[in-house]
Amino acid sequence: MALEDSKTYVDEAFTRQSDHGVSFENTFGGALSFLRRRYTKELDGVDIAVTGVPFDQAVTNRPGTRLGPRAIREASALQSPDAPYGWGFSPLDEVSVVDYGDLAFDYANVPAFPAALTAHIRGILESGAASVALGGDHYISFPILKAYAEKFGPISLIQFDAHTDTWADDDMDRVDHGTMFYKAVKSGIVAPETSVQIGIRTHNADTLGVNIIDAREVHETGPVAVAQKAREIVGGNPAYLTFDIDGLDPAFAPGTGTPVWGGLSSGQAAIILRELAGIDIKGGDVVEVSPPFDSTGATAVAGAHAAMEIICLLAWRMAGRG
Repeated sequence: MALEDSKTYVDEAFTRQSDHGVSFENTFGGALSFLRRRYTKELDGVDIAVTGVPFDQAVTNRPGTRLGPRAIREASALQSPDAPYGWGFSPLDEVSVVDYGDLAFDYANVPAFPAALTAHIRGILESGAASVALGGDHYISFPILKAYAEKFGPISLIQFDAHTDTWADDDMDRVDHGTMFYKAVKSGIVAPETSVQIGIRTHNADTLGVNIIDAREVHETGPVAVAQKAREIVGGNPAYLTFDIDGLDPAFAPGTGTPVWGGLSSGQAAIILRELAGIDIKGGDVVEVSPPFDSTGATAVAGAHAAMEIICLLAWRMAGRG
């Protein structure tokens, strides 16, 4: 398949025959899936399942991230014809990636949501695939991490964020996108000593022993040094990467619920992510893209790129590159 084939290829979310390779379907038309991957609920032989989690009932400020998965999928069409720049390989050629669709849940039964999401991700992991989730607000990472900890034990967290999300909250039933990593550490599913939060720029007196690389350190030492420090912290431990889009400065990602100035540039984030290649990433998510506040679509574009970089990190190890 080549670029000239765009005149005959359409709706590859449903019509493509292979889970490998890029797509030359016209980026401005057709049915939307992440990177034009095939929609399927069958995961035999699949390496990576992308899934949407359109949930935003844990927000403390501006809502709208329930619309994030749809916007990220639309923005990802821009990337679908090309191998990602700077990696030196095409992950879509080397591993099988599908769009697993969205989590089904009862929006009016919020207490039932966490268990539904854990079960959803558990099913992906039991098939042998890794998950890349498109949020949704950041609370979704907590139920997802429960499924990962079931399989891999206490996991190292690599978190890009303006906020630590470790504010104290001992009510494990509360659904709050600012306290879920407090709960994850306290319940033993995240190992704080081998976890790192990058881009932090809001005050929290107690970070529970999680290592912090704040936004100022990123600006002063540079993204390559930051990535090296993160690699040393995580070591050889199994890790989960969560990318809150507000880790980026609002100049690069305005469409989010709790924007904070002084954040990472998209260029800094891209370098850090690519310098993490070889870490034992088991899965990841991109969260807090809120289309109602994303007038230019730039935030969704950033979210789609971040999700692609997580796929690259997963594929790097799956393809035996390190």
